[in-house]
Amino acid sequence: MLTSIVAVVFGLALLVWSADRFVLGASATARDLGVSPLVVGLVVVGFATSSPEMLVAGFAAWQGNPGLGIGNAVGSNIANIALILGVSAILRPLISSSNILTRELPLLVGVTAVAVLLMLDGGLSRGNGVLLLLLMAGALAFILRQAVSQQKGDDPLAAELSGQIPSELPLRHAIFWLVLGFVLLMLSSRMLVWGGVNIAETLGVSDLVIGLTIVAVGTSLPELAAAAAAVLKGEHDLVLGNVIGSNLFNTLAVLGLPALIAPGAIPPEVLTRDLPVMCVLTLLLVPTLFHRRGRSGRIGRVVGVLLVAGFVGYQGWLFMTL
Repeated sequence: MLTSIVAVVFGLALLVWSADRFVLGASATARDLGVSPLVVGLVVVGFATSSPEMLVAGFAAWQGNPGLGIGNAVGSNIANIALILGVSAILRPLISSSNILTRELPLLVGVTAVAVLLMLDGGLSRGNGVLLLLLMAGALAFILRQAVSQQKGDDPLAAELSGQIPSELPLRHAIFWLVLGFVLLMLSSRMLVWGGVNIAETLGVSDLVIGLTIVAVGTSLPELAAAAAAVLKGEHDLVLGNVIGSNLFNTLAVLGLPALIAPGAIPPEVLTRDLPVMCVLTLLLVPTLFHRRGRSGRIGRVVGVLLVAGFVGYQGWLFMTL
């Protein structure tokens, strides 16, 4: 048991550090190869920041524990909205004025609806996995098109993203961090899955719960710190864009990988407990973030407190039903 706990703690720490290096290397490499800052921010960084969840889901499914990957995807989506946006809004009310986010938000709602419909029969087939990953490719193409169309625009998200991309990292250094980050991501993901599954077996709980709690919350803590720093600098659209993009990748790629690698039944509590929470939180983004005719979307402090309280209540619900 002690070895498993050490593996989870060290695996999470290494996962966080290697993910940061991987994102740094990927974004700097793309920039050095002439890719525009907005494309790097929306596509390259967006994909890279979800790589830990993808690798954890892939290793868990390959090891025969797809529930951990499913829990990681759903739990991360819940944590991103309720915990990260909630804490950020408490620190400073979030105001969105980005047209890019206005287009991405309906996309997130749509793919969430598709994922839920695929899971309603109580399982995910290999065909469902293929469909989700194809939708992931389509979403990437859509986001890329938005990025290209906004390159010469004045969308506030574009300026905030440009400021996040390293500008003084030589190409050889960028490639070094890209390769090293990916290798360590593979190692730390494997370590985290091994330790998490062992803890679940020792405590007699499902790997789904480990994915919803330890893994999902652990991988969200660095993003929480980054979101807090960004919102204090007034980069509201960056915080919101990271959450929407991360949830989009989680819903399609992180759910699609377990289905493709190890298709099978979904734990029934996912349908009755976790998916409804994820869907409600996703739908709550629509009235708070959608804006038109010069009206900005807004998440105030009261909503932030309610989101954090809801997250704490959800975590308590999970522990009560162990």
